[in-house]
Amino acid sequence: MRLRGRACVTACLVLAVVTGCTNGEAGAPERSEPAATRTERPATSASLSPAPEPPDPVSLPALIAREHTGSGLRLGAVRTRNAAYTQYAVTYEANGLTISGLMNVPEGKGPFPALVLAHGYIDPAVYTTGRGLAREQDLLARNGYVVLHTDYRNHAGSDDDADNDVNLRLGYTEDVVAAVKALRGAGRPEIDGDRIGLLGRSMGGGVVYNTLVVAPGLVDAAVVYAPVSSRPEENIDRFQRPDGDPVVAEIEAAHGTPEENPAFWREVSPVTYADRVTEPLLIQHGTADDTCPLKWSEQTAAAFAAAGKDVRLVEQPGEGHTFSARWRSSMDTTMDFFARHLR
Repeated sequence: MRLRGRACVTACLVLAVVTGCTNGEAGAPERSEPAATRTERPATSASLSPAPEPPDPVSLPALIAREHTGSGLRLGAVRTRNAAYTQYAVTYEANGLTISGLMNVPEGKGPFPALVLAHGYIDPAVYTTGRGLAREQDLLARNGYVVLHTDYRNHAGSDDDADNDVNLRLGYTEDVVAAVKALRGAGRPEIDGDRIGLLGRSMGGGVVYNTLVVAPGLVDAAVVYAPVSSRPEENIDRFQRPDGDPVVAEIEAAHGTPEENPAFWREVSPVTYADRVTEPLLIQHGTADDTCPLKWSEQTAAAFAAAGKDVRLVEQPGEGHTFSARWRSSMDTTMDFFARHLR
């Protein structure tokens, strides 16, 4: 079992300020002035360090620096009840927004380990609560996990965030961080707040990458399926630009293209901050995925490994973006992974 007091890395920016003020030449002894004649000397340019610039508010450093809140987990109407679990509509608070979702609670004596599920892209205009990971919600609850599936902001019954798309959907990362905090602080006997993991699919895989970077130590382990690229510009080029999505022009008007402003695009990529990750990560990707290319996971896994992180990439032969024949065996691999790390 993970202890609540285990070492965690606080989500903040560390800024070193180095000043170099000297009185007199190097090697010469410092001479004191008599008290009656001693005067304050004006600061010189050599004695002042410029104030550090704050991070771009649309960046992972800004999310790292932010104090995230997640609370107020409320169980609403029962949506499903069977011999294995009860499913509730839920809401929780995420940095001032109310986020909706579903939670499956296993039957029997808890507390149970918990998982936060981050779904892939579904147009918010047609999205309904809990869509995207229905198979996973069911199977994981039947195997003894409390499962909280977040809808994200702008989805279903969640509050709106008008700038989220232009801000590269970084708000979804805030929603997942808050979901974990809400679970941990819920004080419910069926939830073991000391054993929490993440599972994300497709776009949700990218959200999980961000969460591991923004809040190291928040969870015990993470699994992603068929994830998007860990470099947002590649996702834009594949999914948004070909369809003429007008948000692309807004993003580039606000932040520049990768060629015009490479620093911005580095600061929204989780692989830039791979050294911050502290949790084991399992990536599962189909070799026939024509939505999110396998090479994206290969590149991300290589970047995490190069930073010395505990990452494993499992390639599922013949599987496309939505796993079919090998889905159940892949979930057995996932549950074995969580069983080892959520103890």
